[in-house]
Amino acid sequence: MNGTRTGTVGSTHPVIVVGAGPTGLLLAGDLAAAGVPVALVEKRPHKISNLSRAFGVHARTLEQLDARGLADRLLATGSTITELRLFRRLSLDLGTLPSRFPFLLITPQYEVERLLERRARELGVEFLFEHEVVGLRQDDGGVDLQVCGPDGAVVTRRAAYVVGADGHRSAVRRALGLPFPGVAVIKSLFLADVRLAEQPGSVLTVNGAGDAFAMIASFGDGWYRVMGWSRRHEVPDDVPLDLDEVREVTRRALGTDYGMHDARWLSRFHSDERQAPAYRVGRVFLAGDAAHVHSPAGGQGMNTGLQDAANLGWKLAAAVRGWAPDGLLDTYQAERHPVGKAVLRSSGGLVRLARAQNPALRALRALVSAFAAMAGPARTKALAQISGIGYRYPAPRGAHRLTGTRAPDVTLADGSRLYEALRGGRFVLITPKADEAEACGSRGAREDRLAVERWAGDRRTTVLVRPDGYVAWAADVTDAAAVEAALAAHLG
Repeated sequence: MNGTRTGTVGSTHPVIVVGAGPTGLLLAGDLAAAGVPVALVEKRPHKISNLSRAFGVHARTLEQLDARGLADRLLATGSTITELRLFRRLSLDLGTLPSRFPFLLITPQYEVERLLERRARELGVEFLFEHEVVGLRQDDGGVDLQVCGPDGAVVTRRAAYVVGADGHRSAVRRALGLPFPGVAVIKSLFLADVRLAEQPGSVLTVNGAGDAFAMIASFGDGWYRVMGWSRRHEVPDDVPLDLDEVREVTRRALGTDYGMHDARWLSRFHSDERQAPAYRVGRVFLAGDAAHVHSPAGGQGMNTGLQDAANLGWKLAAAVRGWAPDGLLDTYQAERHPVGKAVLRSSGGLVRLARAQNPALRALRALVSAFAAMAGPARTKALAQISGIGYRYPAPRGAHRLTGTRAPDVTLADGSRLYEALRGGRFVLITPKADEAEACGSRGAREDRLAVERWAGDRRTTVLVRPDGYVAWAADVTDAAAVEAALAAHLG
């Protein structure tokens, strides 16, 4: 790098997170909440952009935010919709989701970032804006991260672990030498933030007609996000975009442009479908767009990254604090890589069907729409996947049927909810007996990482819920010895 000075040795941190987007902000905040000092390195100046692409927050992400006391604050920033229409004949009723959040929240990504940055600052995260990663090397004891600051000096920062949450052009991924295989599924998309003279009939308006597609989402503050493409005009990202083009494609797709005016932002981009083969290399991890990028279909990109962060944060905290069971950090790859692959498959499939020109593919789209409109199980599966609540993690052979599944937000004996109990960042043991956990010594030595609750009703199953809201262990008939063995296996 021209004009840089090298050789300076900087401070040491247990964890350095690279990238101050939603994924990095949630992860850094979770680590700080667990008492782990963390630095957050970001190449950009300190400015939360109002021009970011994502605008939808799904049910599972809202549940994760609820477990941090943040969901209700984010809900106040946007509007909700209970129906997703994928093709003309296929709509998904989000109102049937078995969640406290049976809807899609439409709110711009910058509101998510504001909320998460405020939390991270309050928890003591060290922010390093205008700092760029230019190199990385690791050994058995830690990672040396070469970081170029705003003055051009390159400082080596030492960390026990590094997480690259620095987007699809990830410097951390490149420094690891990891490939990022995949393809461009849409060669030319446009985004615009505009005002409208006429209000659409719903918060989210989507349609495709012929060779044009357009979507309009309301931010609730008078601004609207428009996204679209035209098969007639597929051009490189750097070709200038003007409002007339956005109007013209929108009219072809939706029948009207709603009197668009006063664009504050116009951007052209292409949509890739890529995934790193490994989310962990030694002491370095990848999360969010650094690990996987998807088509915008279904609005799953930012949500998948936030759920990566929720999965990884408590595991890194356990490793730093010295109580992580053997192999815990390896479960990040085992659990999240298949989810990323499934999101690539589902979002990419939706885009290919939506863009279908081949008569056979158009017939398949009609068949898919007709079948899903009739078949309850198909709709349920699609809802569970798009909302994120249907994913489950691998469980050991012979494990209880609940192991690895998302824990629903059940009511507890004192009238509180499970996701309120998870706000301490600890495991939650839900037991039918008040004295069972006491008998196995779960309090005391484990109090910093375990909360004990009772079922509100007469349910007999004992369940151990991880800090990220997934079931670590369960048993229908238990005694103190069985509970103690489970706690020892998962909490040390």
